[in-house]
Amino acid sequence: MRKLRKLLALVAIGSCVGVGSFDAAAAQSKVGNAAKAATPLTTEELFRLYSNRSWLWKDGAGYFPSKQRRFTAVTGRGSAGSYGVGRWFLTDPGKLCFKATWHVKSGAAPALTCFSHRKKDGVVFQKREPDGEWYAFKNAPIKVGDEYRKLHPGDYVSANLGKIEAKLSATSR
Repeated sequence: MRKLRKLLALVAIGSCVGVGSFDAAAAQSKVGNAAKAATPLTTEELFRLYSNRSWLWKDGAGYFPSKQRRFTAVTGRGSAGSYGVGRWFLTDPGKLCFKATWHVKSGAAPALTCFSHRKKDGVVFQKREPDGEWYAFKNAPIKVGDEYRKLHPGDYVSANLGKIEAKLSATSR
């Protein structure tokens, strides 16, 4: 009897997960279709969106100063942290990229990261290139969960950049 209850519970959970996955897939498909029908942002619109702002992440941030289009970023803390230094640039149609050398305890390596942006009816869609999925980056009006809310005016990187750089230099000796 216990085995049967466990089996029924697993089937019920599986059914809910399946329905949730279907709903999530349907929602993603709807967003993807809206984004595909949208217009790419111009380089001017992208510049206004990112220039002199920091994009706050779960464990760090990336900074996009307008001066010389330098890009800096930090993630993590101490010797487990990393930092990136390079340049950010915009390409038509609607793409933001940053190319940086990322430094970790074991060494450094270059990386190129790009995001495409499109807009329709006041909503800005974004996806990481080349294999990301479209999502609403900035709704109209802006919603609590919008990724856009993580873009803050000013430099949230430099204060930690030197600390992580020094920590990684000390551990690599």
